[in-house]
Amino acid sequence: MRTIRPVSEAAQDLTQKLAAALGKQGGGSSDFDLNPGTVLPEGRKLRPAGVLVPVSIATGTPRLILTKRSSALKHHPGQIAFPGGKVDAGDADACAAALREAWEEIGLPQDLPEIIGCLPEHETVTGFSVTPVVALVREDFTARPEAGEVAEVFSVPLTHVLSPENYIIESRRWRGTRRRYYTVPYGPYYIWGATARMLRGLAARMET
Repeated sequence: MRTIRPVSEAAQDLTQKLAAALGKQGGGSSDFDLNPGTVLPEGRKLRPAGVLVPVSIATGTPRLILTKRSSALKHHPGQIAFPGGKVDAGDADACAAALREAWEEIGLPQDLPEIIGCLPEHETVTGFSVTPVVALVREDFTARPEAGEVAEVFSVPLTHVLSPENYIIESRRWRGTRRRYYTVPYGPYYIWGATARMLRGLAARMET
């Protein structure tokens, strides 16, 4: 039987702040936000996806749970990502997809995350419309990285990714042009691209 810990005042305060931030009006984000000259094709069809933004408060200090993708993967090998993936036919919505994928990828029980709300959809260069689902995880769980897909499950202090001053704009060549993107490094972990952009959006909402 799972032991349910009492809700602390700090956890209640965090829940309220997250709910207030996620309830604010505002448009979505995309991998092209820092590249205003990018011309996207009209009528493009984006595939729906959901990712879980799990904030663990099991130890008292809020920490964001992330994954490092396997270096053997064809797409985005070795990158830092949220657990999640495309919405399958059996998923009720993006939230259900995020919870299912988190269970499959890192062994997070689907009844453990307490969903607080969602960030606006994020468009990726790979043609997905991603819904970031923010949730609290109040209890410990045994991480179980999915073999062949997830190389590591780790966490960073939530305060780190909610501090705008920790974000750096960098650039690299991509498909013949120079592309700018957000990064928010932490120790040996280079968090960048779509993951960093979505976190930067959450940081902005928490700041205002």
